[in-house]
Amino acid sequence: MEAKAKATYVRMSPRKVQIVLDLIRNQPADKAMAILKFTPKAATEPVSKVLKSAMANAENNYNMDVTRLYVSEAHVAPGPILKRVQPRSHGRAYRINKRTSHITLVLKEMED
Repeated sequence: MEAKAKATYVRMSPRKVQIVLDLIRNQPADKAMAILKFTPKAATEPVSKVLKSAMANAENNYNMDVTRLYVSEAHVAPGPILKRVQPRSHGRAYRINKRTSHITLVLKEMED
């Protein structure tokens, strides 16, 4: 049995989110929350929201024991890129890519 949660179109680069997801992969859910709380990265806020949602899904939808949950899968996929233009000298225009991410977390119960 597994519980999933997904956040789509998060306005953050997938590279920045991947650093945070590597910290919590294969960790117990409560320890993962503590790691996210004390990690000074901007990506911890959307990742912690997804983790809370996955824990709530596990508890309410699948009747899983929250104390025995661990992060079995954590991955990020690139979403659509918002393309913007920055004016430069001599009438040129430089492209600015504002990247988005799709964050997915899967929680499972530990076996005895």
